[in-house]
Amino acid sequence: MLLANGCSSTPVAEAPGTRQFEASDVAASMVGKPYRYGGNTPQGFDCSGLVYFSFKRAGLNVPRSTQSQRDKSRKVPATRLARGDLLFFNQEGKHVSHVGIYLGDNRFVHAPSNGKRVRMDSLVDRYWQKHLVDARRF
Repeated sequence: MLLANGCSSTPVAEAPGTRQFEASDVAASMVGKPYRYGGNTPQGFDCSGLVYFSFKRAGLNVPRSTQSQRDKSRKVPATRLARGDLLFFNQEGKHVSHVGIYLGDNRFVHAPSNGKRVRMDSLVDRYWQKHLVDARRF
């Protein structure tokens, strides 16, 4: 079910459920795990693999790729972000090339890139503000 966004007819996602919160907790517990292209296990994650793994552990089936995760989720206004929402970013000139999971208090968890580890970052950081494309919810 979609809710109206104020007086506009733009559809937005319903409030998040408990499983979405659980997925964010799973993702946060993976901080420090290595980045691995194509990875979706604690032995190594890429960004969409971390989302896939975390939601699966919470009992929710989500697509594996960043673009599919965006396509199958619903838009959330930035003013209504909740723990477990997905944040999509453009990096290296590629539209919607990176995804993270919102934790609350302007923090999110993600698997950044080769040679790095799963970590938390802040949406207050100018880099992430500049590259944020979309927030969405399953």
